[in-house]
Amino acid sequence: MDVGFSSLRSEAVGAVRTAMVSAENLQLTLKAELSQEEQALTHIRSNPKEAHKAGNEDLKEMLESSKESLKLEAMKRIVGLIAKGKNASELFPAVVKNVASKNIEDPNQFIRASALRVLSSIRVPIIVPIMMLAIKEAAADLSPYVRKTSAHAIQKLFSLDADQKEQLIEVIEKLLKDKSTLVAGSVVMAFEEVCPDRIDLIHKNYRKLCNLLVDVEEWGQVVIISMLTRYARTQFTSPWKEGAMFDENNEKAFYESDSEEKKGHTEEKPYIMDPDHRLLLRNTKPLLQSRNTAVVMSVAQLYWHLAPKHEVSIVTKSLVRLLRSHREVQYIVLQNIATMSIQRKGMFEPFMKSFYVRSTDATHIKTLKLEILTNLANEANISTILREFQTYVKSQDKAFAAATIQAIGRCATNISEVTDTCLNGLVLLLSNRDETVVAESVVVIKKLLQTQPTQHSEIIKHMAKLFDNITVPMARASILWLIGEYCERVPKIAPDVLRKMAKSFTAEEDIVKLQTVNLAAKLYLTNSKQTKLLTQYILNLGKYDQNYDIRDRTRFIRQLIVPSEKSGALNKYARRILLAPKPAPVLESSFKDRDRFQLGTLSHSLNSKATGYQELSDWPAVAPDQSVRNVEIIEASGSDSEEESSESEKTSSDSGKSSSGSEQSSSESELEQKKKKKTKKVPQKKSKPTAADRYSEIPAVCWSLRASFFFPVTTSSFGPVKTYELLHHMTGKGLAAKYHFPRQPCLYQPSMVAVQVILSNSSDHSLEEIHIGDRSPASLSIHCFNTIERLEPEASVTVSMGIDFSDSTQAANFQLCTKEDQFSVSIQPAVGELLMPSSMTEQDFCKEQGKLQGMNETSATITMETANASSQAISKQVLSVANVGVVSSSQNNFSRFAGRTVSSGALVLVSLELKESSTALLTINTEKTVMASMLLRDIKQALTQA
Repeated sequence: MDVGFSSLRSEAVGAVRTAMVSAENLQLTLKAELSQEEQALTHIRSNPKEAHKAGNEDLKEMLESSKESLKLEAMKRIVGLIAKGKNASELFPAVVKNVASKNIEDPNQFIRASALRVLSSIRVPIIVPIMMLAIKEAAADLSPYVRKTSAHAIQKLFSLDADQKEQLIEVIEKLLKDKSTLVAGSVVMAFEEVCPDRIDLIHKNYRKLCNLLVDVEEWGQVVIISMLTRYARTQFTSPWKEGAMFDENNEKAFYESDSEEKKGHTEEKPYIMDPDHRLLLRNTKPLLQSRNTAVVMSVAQLYWHLAPKHEVSIVTKSLVRLLRSHREVQYIVLQNIATMSIQRKGMFEPFMKSFYVRSTDATHIKTLKLEILTNLANEANISTILREFQTYVKSQDKAFAAATIQAIGRCATNISEVTDTCLNGLVLLLSNRDETVVAESVVVIKKLLQTQPTQHSEIIKHMAKLFDNITVPMARASILWLIGEYCERVPKIAPDVLRKMAKSFTAEEDIVKLQTVNLAAKLYLTNSKQTKLLTQYILNLGKYDQNYDIRDRTRFIRQLIVPSEKSGALNKYARRILLAPKPAPVLESSFKDRDRFQLGTLSHSLNSKATGYQELSDWPAVAPDQSVRNVEIIEASGSDSEEESSESEKTSSDSGKSSSGSEQSSSESELEQKKKKKTKKVPQKKSKPTAADRYSEIPAVCWSLRASFFFPVTTSSFGPVKTYELLHHMTGKGLAAKYHFPRQPCLYQPSMVAVQVILSNSSDHSLEEIHIGDRSPASLSIHCFNTIERLEPEASVTVSMGIDFSDSTQAANFQLCTKEDQFSVSIQPAVGELLMPSSMTEQDFCKEQGKLQGMNETSATITMETANASSQAISKQVLSVANVGVVSSSQNNFSRFAGRTVSSGALVLVSLELKESSTALLTINTEKTVMASMLLRDIKQALTQA
């Protein structure tokens, strides 16, 4: 048996090597036309019973077929059966035969992934070793989709056999180092399921996860954000300190020497945020614009639990935007807003109208909005809120109307200026025809009167007069309690009410009977002359009541107030017991204590700790060593180096999206250097150049020749050309595309802007017939590159295009196609790329500038960084923004640049006059006023940043 099992394990190692793969979308699109054989195998019989009986036989035949599409379809159907709880045990031998057989070694990634998915879904403990081998092999697969599937399988195996935890942690540690955005979310979910307490596994991957977060799928973003929230609460100190400074520049100060900090800054800046803490906040902020509600809610809770208090308000607009979603989404979002609004009213007060109740809202939505409006009430807006509440009280929804009355009571308690107004309004509601409204009004009035009993005896008298018309038991009981509690303030009315209750005692509800007994006891102690006989009568009725609570209360009251030999000692304390002053009730929000749970969790929604809930730890008093998150970059060689280069390009790109302009420029510089290294390595692998390679060499030569002959304008090149992503390799199914503007005249048409596109094949198979397809709008003028017949794996090629943007920054949309697929892409130019240098003298510049005055002139006074104050630095920054020519100037305090729009040839003049104390007057003269304002903004940003 051991020999057979060992052979099975060895076969599994080889088979599972091809048992997984993936693409960005989990929906497999291998639906080719079926042959007659396939149609026969996949045919569903019209008789349901026969179809159920023969279904497993069909699946067995499909698994034994030699065709990949049938095996893949069978795997998908088996997973579907298991998901629906159907019995698929008959198919176990056929599945294992495919998984552990070399016959399925195929480059098709979907078959490999489906094989592992089916194997991990079979809940049979005896195949745990095979599953473990399959997961380990899949974790090292070349396809990110297969690695993603292995991460999903980890959770299934752990639930089947928890003893495999240590081995699974090793796989998780390996997958956490994966640089693919497709894998990140799945492996973090596996981490949360298997070893959520092993935060040491996150240290080295923390910054990578922060930078990849924007490009991870939405489900993965939610999981990663939740994990990073808990991680941050253990690694960083609290930002909720008085006197703390939160300027972005503090990140630089964090790494400065202690000697610099001791120069009087320690007392002024007792807290400086950790750069990694800031990195998490900065990289999650863009996700507030996500279309996925769960992602927005995750970011909101992260900011609530991690961000400085003055920064939390940035989530407000995004949360209010979610209120336009379905009522299920509204319910969860409103619950979280209700919790937030208790502690920080100022966040949502500007959006108060967003919480006004609509007639189409469900009751639970109305109640939550009412809760938030009550939380937001203050002296400034209470009049507006009360007018809104007056409308809600008239609602046909009785539960909502009752909740509104409670809200009015809370407002009266919290804001003393409107207490009398609210109380009088509630008294008017006692005449309402609706019993529910009257009952709730009585209960709330009772609570309010306890706060100021001496001033409202008239209200008590008014309620006593309405007593006969009130039928709701809770309301009647509340009035009886009020009259009994303040019986000395209404000495004429209280005995009469007791007389009426004596007549109807036997017909009253239990809660009313109990309050009647209490009223009788209090009147016996304060006015025994008038109520002694009534009290004895009521106590006799209660003594024989069917409810044991009433009988027990009656016996206790009799022994307490009626003196006897046995109860004489207790009788002297009766008045102090029954008429003791009672504290006024506090009307509080039901969401007051919910902040003990993490926002957005099931426990917060239920207000009870749910199974699996992980509490947020308190901030550490002293931050742990931040060096544990430092990662050494090791240079690799060969194909591994190229793969890491590709992934690091993506990481740099992601980091650039959320960082400042200077950080973006440096990451682009590194990206450009890596790209140059990569393009040098690729041709060495080829035995001879392809047609695409030969084609890509032509444009650069032509550009340089034409530029030297026809455009003798000298422009210095400062830094690398900015590269933009056109098509991600996951979206393009292996085809990746980036583009940049070479700032050279276009060969094809003078009115076109030259664009160079770098096409790369990151898949494991060749891509054929790469070309430009349909464009939008159809009138868009594009000179397309010639069709690339074949692009080998890991190869890249640079092609040139020409696009007529018509002097507009509107994106050019078109289809980038291969033989099998079409991908929608767009190229959007910066305003400075729509220009070409123009050669002119200083005299000509001043002459042309004089013609472009008035509305054709746009100017602004700017304060430049000291490093940008020299003429050379100014030229460097301006030329990095706009493709213009430098005009020689005889004045040291003037810098001038000239250019023309590519499409229409309109003249664009830029001048900068240096003033005192690093200030300067930036002026742009052109007929294109819209272009001038955009160019002014970009140049101003370049000159004012360090």
